Amino acid sequence: MAKKIEFIGLETIPEIKKGDDIGKLIVEACEKENVNIENGDIVVITHKIVSKAEGRIVNLHKIVPSKKAIEIAEYTGKDPKLVELILRESEEIVKLTSEGHIIVRTRHGIICANAGIDASNIAGTEDIVALIPEDPDSSAKKIRERIRELTGKDVAVIITDTYGRPLREGMINMAIGLSGIKPFRDYRGKPDLYGYQFRVTIIAVADELASAAELLMGQGKEKIPVVIVKGYKFERSELSSARELNMPEEKWLFK
Repeated sequence: MAKKIEFIGLETIPEIKKGDDIGKLIVEACEKENVNIENGDIVVITHKIVSKAEGRIVNLHKIVPSKKAIEIAEYTGKDPKLVELILRESEEIVKLTSEGHIIVRTRHGIICANAGIDASNIAGTEDIVALIPEDPDSSAKKIRERIRELTGKDVAVIITDTYGRPLREGMINMAIGLSGIKPFRDYRGKPDLYGYQFRVTIIAVADELASAAELLMGQGKEKIPVVIVKGYKFERSELSSARELNMPEEKWLFK
């Protein structure tokens, strides 16, 4: 029998508002779309619906920029209110450019532009933006536990966001929160097809699953914020965190 992995996009998730029960909505959507949730499934969720449910939506008109934000805004050409929000969501600034780039390390340890703050698919205006969930791992765990409570099934959950990559054009979906799955498949010490022993190969399977799910989720009008993955044999873990995917600065080859 041929090996296969199945990705199923849920199309009946309603518009999310603060306080919504994401786990319950996922289970209800699966029931409507005749998708059976089974042990070992992986539920991949765009962070934007999690951020909406957790109230991580901000109106920039209500932000008062600091002196530092105004100075950075003058240099980069960005809205000082947005810059202020970026600073609040960041541990440190990694890079500023006069072309409008603000690269930071977020409070989650992610190196990215604008601290992951995004206006797309939020409210149809640049003035309303979404922040990354406060603790994406915790959010993933809560959704996973809710799905298990409602269905009796043990799934893994991955929460995603879309970022650019160093020295590569284009953007891909990556894991920023997870529960029930190890983020890596470690090949070190194992033989390849010809007996060569791997020394350094570690595959970021959480990111690969996130990227594959994005092919269904899309970035426009697809309206598929959740993808159910079936048939992928992953290593389970109750202790893993998406923070493990953040490379320590001492290992950076480029800066």
